[in-house]
Amino acid sequence: MNLADVKKILLVDDDIDLLEQNKMLLEAKGFLVVSAESAEEGFNVFQKEKPDAAIIDLIMEQMDSGFILAYKIKKTAHGKQMPVFILTSATYETGYKFSVSTSEEREWIKCDGILNKPVVVEELLSKLESYEVVPKSN
Repeated sequence: MNLADVKKILLVDDDIDLLEQNKMLLEAKGFLVVSAESAEEGFNVFQKEKPDAAIIDLIMEQMDSGFILAYKIKKTAHGKQMPVFILTSATYETGYKFSVSTSEEREWIKCDGILNKPVVVEELLSKLESYEVVPKSN
């Protein structure tokens, strides 16, 4: 595999165990993963690394840290060109299901998809593939 063909994913989560688990899952599928443990660090890594996609935990330092980081990323020229997914366990904890199925919801939430924890690898890969963020095979 040519390194230029590898897609780079930004993974942001304050739960280090989940961050490492998801990083290993993505790397096993051929992605290059850059990671951060906070929204602020995540934005700095985003600016430096220019990833092909971002997967951001919703609740980190604050209850809405993931939404704020997604908003900041989507305001940039590069961020407008890449998919940003919010990763959350809020559905299990609150019963409230987030959705970005309409353009109004995507405009308000500023992300391209919601993923529930724990991550189902096939669902994650399906979302990445729908935005053509897949590593090219030999």
